[in-house]
Amino acid sequence: MAKHDAARNKGTTQRPIVSSAHLAAGGSPALSEVEFSLTLAVTAYHRWMVHCMTASGMSQLSPLEVLILHTVRHRDRPKSMADIALVLDIEETHLATYAVRKLTGAGLVTTVRQGKEKLVTATEDGIALCDRYAALREKLLVSAVGASGATEEQLSTAAALLRTLSGFYHQAARSAATL
Repeated sequence: MAKHDAARNKGTTQRPIVSSAHLAAGGSPALSEVEFSLTLAVTAYHRWMVHCMTASGMSQLSPLEVLILHTVRHRDRPKSMADIALVLDIEETHLATYAVRKLTGAGLVTTVRQGKEKLVTATEDGIALCDRYAALREKLLVSAVGASGATEEQLSTAAALLRTLSGFYHQAARSAATL
């Protein structure tokens, strides 16, 4: 944002960096910038997860499977399928079910029935894989972000803004579904 202010103060006009000029022409060009940045961030994040997991010793996992494995590993407590879907905001539960089946087949998680619920737990191999991933993340990603000058406070502020924006997108999606 400061970059745009500096350009305006010099009398030059800098166009927002967007992927869809027709959307940026509306009431919030900056929101179009955020959307394009989110697109780039999501694809880079997905690519990172897959490559980091491959470097950790497990190839052929999708970004969703990596996310589910880390979610299941969180606090080393069993998670229900409903918990996994809720935490990761997965509407299409069949995708989570398929991912858990694939992770089970790879020996990274195990499932048990508790009443009507299926509980998912990371296996020793799954825990070890997550630990290798975490070590690589520290070495390759955390150090690079730290060297960039981004502070923990700035990262937390950005995360809070993204969570707030996700709420706006959820509400707008519900509204659009009623049209």
